[in-house]
Amino acid sequence: MIFAKIEYLNLLPFHIFMKRYLRNSQQSHALYYKKGVPSQINKAFKTRRVDAAFISSIVSSRCQCLDLGISAKKEVQSVLLIPGAHKIDTDSASSNVLAKVLNLEGEVLIGDKALKYYLQNKDSKALDLAKLWYERQRLPFVFARLCYHGKPSEYKKLSQQFLKKPYKIPYYILQASSQKTGIPKKDILHYLELIDYKLDPHALLSLKRFLRLSKKV
Repeated sequence: MIFAKIEYLNLLPFHIFMKRYLRNSQQSHALYYKKGVPSQINKAFKTRRVDAAFISSIVSSRCQCLDLGISAKKEVQSVLLIPGAHKIDTDSASSNVLAKVLNLEGEVLIGDKALKYYLQNKDSKALDLAKLWYERQRLPFVFARLCYHGKPSEYKKLSQQFLKKPYKIPYYILQASSQKTGIPKKDILHYLELIDYKLDPHALLSLKRFLRLSKKV
């Protein structure tokens, strides 16, 4: 199983789970076979260089996907738009389209760098795109879905195991993540409370609505 890895904090609980789920070194190596930002992972998945990945919701409509993904309950803090000159984030796919759907102009910023910007510039005019989506639609925004190629049984089992219970982040991993990103440990933990991994009916309705609206921009 070649599993892509997006090294953002929002997937930290899933990566911890995968280390425990995959038992032998060969499988563990496969987990880290492909690393990259969302836009790179989308391409790797499309060209079948990876078997499974969290791919951007905007490109997931015709893929085999599970009800496991990355969604924001209301705000997310790591997907921002800084009003001003138009500038997309080349790491992103869904967020660039979301800004268009919301009819906003400015610089899109995603991932850990966006979260760090948010925490360090709370008095700025940066807009939280997930929060704006919720205010207009009253629905959580789905940024990514776990999709796969091939037989679904293994991926369904993996998904069910992950969603059974929340996974506590060991202190040493939290410490390492904080040092790597420059984001305090308490802020990482608070940020992860904003994320849902189970795509419930509200999230799936939101995704359907986003995909429909995206065709109009």
